[in-house]
Amino acid sequence: MRDVILAPPQPAEYRGNVSDQPGDQLLFTYGSLQDAEVQLDTFGRLLAGERDALRGYTIDYAEIDDARVAEVSGLSVHPILRRTGNAIDTVVGTVVHITSDELDAADEYEVSLYRRVRVPLASGREAWVYVG
Repeated sequence: MRDVILAPPQPAEYRGNVSDQPGDQLLFTYGSLQDAEVQLDTFGRLLAGERDALRGYTIDYAEIDDARVAEVSGLSVHPILRRTGNAIDTVVGTVVHITSDELDAADEYEVSLYRRVRVPLASGREAWVYVG
């Protein structure tokens, strides 16, 4: 049985704004898309999710030169996945259920350093993820 979790614990003012509405798309998040401010700005709601992992990737970091993305996330450097192909390399994150429209919104949020691909997760599910 999977644990259902929220993106990192949220301040009290966000509690009650969390939606676990089912979406038809799975998105594996490992960086700023787990942040409450980013979720509210990008999706208009907080996302419930489940822990999962992605094998064969490591996390690197990239300078973000898009002022709006840096402002929303509060960071000018974001994590970015790099494929290694080595099953020992594992990135732990959160899988969220989102709609196709929300996936489009995530595409708009992510800067050109990232591209969206489908990947198999440790749980056996397939999800979208943003990689470098």
